[in-house]
Amino acid sequence: MGSHLQTPGGKPRARSLGIPFRGTPGEWNAITDVPGIEVGYTTLIEGPNVRTGVTAIHPRGRNDYGDPVAAGFHCQNGNGEMTGVSWISESGTFAGPVAITNTHAVGIAHAGIVAWAVRDHPALADTWLLPVAAETWDGYLNDINGHHVQERHVINALDTAVSGPIEEGSVGGGTGMNCYHFKAGSGTASRRVGHAKTDYTVGVFVQANFGNRDELTIAGVRLGDEFKDDDPMLAYRLAPPGAGSVIAIVATDAPLLPHQCAAMARRVTSGLARTGTSGSHYSGDLFLAFSTANENAFMQTRYGRLQFVPWSQLDPFFEAVVQATEEAVLNSLTANEDMTGRDGHRTPALPREKIAGVFNR
Repeated sequence: MGSHLQTPGGKPRARSLGIPFRGTPGEWNAITDVPGIEVGYTTLIEGPNVRTGVTAIHPRGRNDYGDPVAAGFHCQNGNGEMTGVSWISESGTFAGPVAITNTHAVGIAHAGIVAWAVRDHPALADTWLLPVAAETWDGYLNDINGHHVQERHVINALDTAVSGPIEEGSVGGGTGMNCYHFKAGSGTASRRVGHAKTDYTVGVFVQANFGNRDELTIAGVRLGDEFKDDDPMLAYRLAPPGAGSVIAIVATDAPLLPHQCAAMARRVTSGLARTGTSGSHYSGDLFLAFSTANENAFMQTRYGRLQFVPWSQLDPFFEAVVQATEEAVLNSLTANEDMTGRDGHRTPALPREKIAGVFNR
């Protein structure tokens, strides 16, 4: 399908390079293949120093709030921030949108979700809100201390979220991000999973900003050493090689218990590892998984009932998370070009033609 090879804006995706991937993707090979999910971006590229933005994800669509989704969280490494996870750990649920931005704007993202809910979902806001806002660090390419992300940018991302195929690369919160010292940012992929004669979807969205160049591995082929000749980030001493962070959002329409969602989130680690990373101490690697099934089950006043896939049958769903995570990272790298930002710092794009040559052989 065309949407598997390029983004709506015509940027190439990893499959266009001939990279072999296992599993069956959904219609758009994106987290939005999970019914109801919408994704929106605000991208800020201004002057020589501003390279940042906001990504918004609505689990059930922007008009459907107050019905919590089952959820689970996993921290691979804690040098990062995702708000709202204390309540997710306590209740196994959350009931609002997710926003992802840069490290020093995570508070603005939190406040922007509240402002949006006050305007569009006052009943939800009048009760209480514990928004999920997450971050990765874009200070190499972006003036991260300039307060460029504002509440209106968060609200715009929430307002403009769509279903269907979505852009990848240097968009939204991923605008100023790098992965394996190549230009990266926002990436997504999905897999179809059959269970009990029903087809389900597992979708993954990543904000990729991690990894050292020599770690890069694509479809089991170690390529980092081959592409060491253009690595300007090595000269930047404020951040050690491999630093940066990664946020992953896993979504499915399969019915799951909260602890099963947490188990899904843990499998992101295996998907990242397939791309080469060993997980830097200076990388905040935080993963959230949720299920949109069991509508209204958490809102009952007497007894709630949850349907769920038995634990013994979860392996295909775990495999889907691993496969979609690996591809989402590579999509974030492929749908990109060179970028120059703050103080003339430059990040090169993934050498797509060289990689296509490897896999065409």
